[in-house]
Amino acid sequence: MAKRTRSTQLHFMVSEQERKLIEEKMKQLNTKNLGAYLRKMAVDGYVIYLDLSDIRELVALLRRTSNSLNQLTKRVHQTGNIYIEDLEALRESYDKLWDTADEILSRLSTI
Repeated sequence: MAKRTRSTQLHFMVSEQERKLIEEKMKQLNTKNLGAYLRKMAVDGYVIYLDLSDIRELVALLRRTSNSLNQLTKRVHQTGNIYIEDLEALRESYDKLWDTADEILSRLSTI
C-alpha cells in the first residue's frame, strides 16, 4: 500500500436526502471525488452563525409598541380624548423600532 499523507479517518452518517444534496453540490463544482469535496468543505467551507438577539429585541419592541397603540386606541374610544404625551411616547417607540430595524438590516447586508 502506498504511503498515505492523511492517516486519520473520519466517519459520519447522512440521510438519503442529504446524500443527494451533497451529490448535487459536487456536480455544481464539477467534481466526482467525494473525499476531496468533503475535506475541502470541512476545512474551507463557511459556517454562518446568526446571532438573533437583535431580532428578539426587535420583536419585543414591536410587541411593546403594538400594546401601547392598542391601549391608546382603547382610551380614545372610552374617553374621546387623546393626550399629546401618549402620542409622543408612541412616536418615540416607533422611532426606536425603526432605528433597531435599520441597524439589523445594515448588519445583515454585510454578510
